[in-house]
Amino acid sequence: MTSQSPTPSALAFVPFVSVANMMRLVNANGVETVMRDLAAYIEQDFRRWPEFDKTPRVASHSQEGVIELMPTADAENYGFKYVNGHPKNGRTGHQTVTAFGVLSSVATGYPLLLSEMTVLTALRTAATSALVGKYLAPKGAQVMAMIGNGAQCEFQALAFRAICGINRLRLYDIDPAATAKAMRNLSAQGFDVTPCTSGAQAVEGAQVITTCTADKQCATILSDNMVGSGVHINAIGGDCPGKTELHRDILTRADIFVEYPEQTRIEGEIQQLDADHPVTELWQVMRGEAEGRRDAKQITLFDSVGFAIEDFSALRYIHDQIAGSNFYQPLDLLADPDDTRDLFGMLTRAA
Repeated sequence: MTSQSPTPSALAFVPFVSVANMMRLVNANGVETVMRDLAAYIEQDFRRWPEFDKTPRVASHSQEGVIELMPTADAENYGFKYVNGHPKNGRTGHQTVTAFGVLSSVATGYPLLLSEMTVLTALRTAATSALVGKYLAPKGAQVMAMIGNGAQCEFQALAFRAICGINRLRLYDIDPAATAKAMRNLSAQGFDVTPCTSGAQAVEGAQVITTCTADKQCATILSDNMVGSGVHINAIGGDCPGKTELHRDILTRADIFVEYPEQTRIEGEIQQLDADHPVTELWQVMRGEAEGRRDAKQITLFDSVGFAIEDFSALRYIHDQIAGSNFYQPLDLLADPDDTRDLFGMLTRAA
């Protein structure tokens, strides 16, 4: 052909889910329904864990924070997430964490979906935590302590209610304004919420303890004497080298469960331990190949750092949800010359 079509063909367009459309989709379905659905997709993919290409995320660290790429693929689809973590961003009106992601066809290499993942990551992180809680939390758990009441707090609460039935919360943050914010939001969602003045007060009577702080440093958010027998610890704040939340003695008392050991040993709480310290991989628990919670006195610890397969699951879920809907817009992202060999001709004819 010697001319370029006035408009690109359908091959040029990629479905794009903006922040506005993500929020419309979530609100249309209901946040807790989305949490349950996301957890189901994540569980499906964990149960076929050996089918995926897996690698620790590629991280670029600076004094200000970290920028990461998180890729994975199965036989049909490739997915990645771009995500940052900059704890000081709030001082300038920026989000601490932002993200976007792509799901592509392995067969053609063409993207199937481009999506915001700031909201979606918050949802999938909480859904993963509560999914793990379904396997590891004490039977009949009713109370969760939440130490760190920032952007992830409400999502964690909603996920644990939707999946584990927990409705009573005890909140603590070093910033009282963060706790006040969480109190307003969670009370409006029907939770029984108690504000606390210390982490030690927050864990009183809690069967599940969630730690989720932002500062990129080795900290002691939970000391050994704060953790009694039988609790489940959902440790989601430690997620990069040099950033932890738990005293080392807690780790030696707990049975530790991880997503991908090769990544968690670099980034998680277990960076404090010897490289051969025993851990259990969650996919094995979900497939019935390893034991989860054994008894009422066991301390279980989910050393959560977030892994690419969880993002892959989330993108797969969104791709399915937007089919036939108006929750996306077609984005003219891919060059589409009439003659696939004549990209330059397409460029010059456009002039």
